Amino acid sequence: MKIEYFLIRFCIIFCLLCSAVFSRELTYSDAFLNSAKLQGSGELTWWGLHVYDASLYRGSNPNSAEFALDLRYYKSFRASSIIDRSMEEMKKFGITDAQAQSWGRQLTSILPDVESGQNLTAIYSPKQGTSFYLEGKPIGRISGVEFPKAFFGIWLDPRTSAPKLREQLLGQGCPPSLFQETCN
Repeated sequence: MKIEYFLIRFCIIFCLLCSAVFSRELTYSDAFLNSAKLQGSGELTWWGLHVYDASLYRGSNPNSAEFALDLRYYKSFRASSIIDRSMEEMKKFGITDAQAQSWGRQLTSILPDVESGQNLTAIYSPKQGTSFYLEGKPIGRISGVEFPKAFFGIWLDPRTSAPKLREQLLGQGCPPSLFQETCN
């Protein structure tokens, strides 16, 4: 009886802690994120290793084109590793080698190495392009419409290599309009 009571208490506390971690509020200098709401979150694991938690944030208007993807890393990575992996994933969506090299150079000038526990956040706004933040501080921006479609496609495109994470990020909601996907 005591063991069952202990297990029930443990499960309740564990669930409360998990929901607190995944529903954390983002406070950034970007006005969009200050009013954004969590749509969904999940974790990426690779060969059993917890790589990062991902959270998708949308505006209070679900039809808004703006959205944000926040990644909290649980492993340290060199920027070059993040960029190389991003370009590999984006090539699966049909970007050319020349485009991958161009975007890779732009990301090299923006992204730092990340340590375990740090957040990288990318925000898409049709008027501004894709803005990047490290721990809530702006670190750079890439303009244009093609980059965000390929970049965020790593997580949100139906052809993603992480379909379970995509499902968790979208939750019960639709993908951002950038992906022009029909949704019920």
